Amino acid sequence: MTLLVQSPLDPDFVQNPYPFYTRTRALGPVHFWQDYNMLAAFDHATVHALLRDKRLGRARPMDQSAPSQDHLQAFDAIEKHSMLDMEGDRHTRLRSLVLRAFTSKRVANLAPDIRDICTDLIAAFPRGAFDLLPAYCSQVPVRVIVRLLGVPEAHAPDLLRWSSAMVAMYQASRTVDTEHAANTAAAEFNSYLRDYIKVKRNYPADDLITRLIAAEEDGEKLNTDELIGTCVLLLNAGHEATVHSLGLAVKTLLEHTTDRAALAPDAIANTTEELLRFDPPLHMFTRFAYEDINLGGHILKAGQQVALMLGAAGRDPALLNAPDTFDPIRKTPAHLAFGGGVHFCVGAPLARLEMHVALPMLFDAHPDLALAATPEFANTYHFHQLKALMVTS
Repeated sequence: MTLLVQSPLDPDFVQNPYPFYTRTRALGPVHFWQDYNMLAAFDHATVHALLRDKRLGRARPMDQSAPSQDHLQAFDAIEKHSMLDMEGDRHTRLRSLVLRAFTSKRVANLAPDIRDICTDLIAAFPRGAFDLLPAYCSQVPVRVIVRLLGVPEAHAPDLLRWSSAMVAMYQASRTVDTEHAANTAAAEFNSYLRDYIKVKRNYPADDLITRLIAAEEDGEKLNTDELIGTCVLLLNAGHEATVHSLGLAVKTLLEHTTDRAALAPDAIANTTEELLRFDPPLHMFTRFAYEDINLGGHILKAGQQVALMLGAAGRDPALLNAPDTFDPIRKTPAHLAFGGGVHFCVGAPLARLEMHVALPMLFDAHPDLALAATPEFANTYHFHQLKALMVTS
């Protein structure tokens, strides 16, 4: 086992972590990453297996629980009801309720809404060079999630601001200022949703919040705090990942001068999977061990964390030939961009649908779209997030 020393804040690593993944994976599947003080798995087979290993989980072991810090009480109050950090019966119950409300039919029915949103955004593009991230990539998913939840679209900027502040807590560049901003956002988000849920109880509609409330009233015991935690998770996870996925996808398509045939109706699904494999929005996902686990001769002790390197797994040469090459024609094998196991992303069908609609519409409307500057990544690892995406159309 190699001792890895690689700061996730190093500018060269932030701009391109893949050479580090390649060098590390060649030394073996599992290593100790000193900067994170934990074991990390870099190959596809190990990451795939650990995502499905029930001896691991997202919930912190009971003997490691710590009281909430005063300046994070509002943030922690929402996080403790987040499905992402639950295990066992509690996770199963909450996930089943969400899936019951967040059906495949409901997701498919959002396609016209996504097309309307994309049409409006594309029509508002400025002349000359502009940043596609705030003009398109961040707006598509937040407006879709807002419509799904049943929240007025006029409130989308507030939800976007709260989401961005809270998600920053999971970045390697997190600071005390980040924590204070996240706590303030969590308090405001909590208050907003608590009031809005009261409205939905009195005036139900055909939206996700109403469906979740109905599940609670049908005796499933989904309380208001769980409703709030679920809505925040759906917005934060669903919005954040799709923003990065869309930005990275456009960057990749433009840098490789991709043939527009790759965005045709019969090709876009396969192209989307290759885009997600080639440059996923989330590069690391951590799990706690609930008992001692032998990882190829390395012992992961109960209570310790392990980093599952999703970004490295997708470029494993054991998975496919020429993994560092973007090839929308190839039959992309199953990737891990949406995680796996019991925590497989519930929003994956929606994220895929948004990419299936938003990418062809963008390039159909602007076939001469081109990069106006070399894209740079933000210092937000373990998210792989562009700082800006300057384009001309």
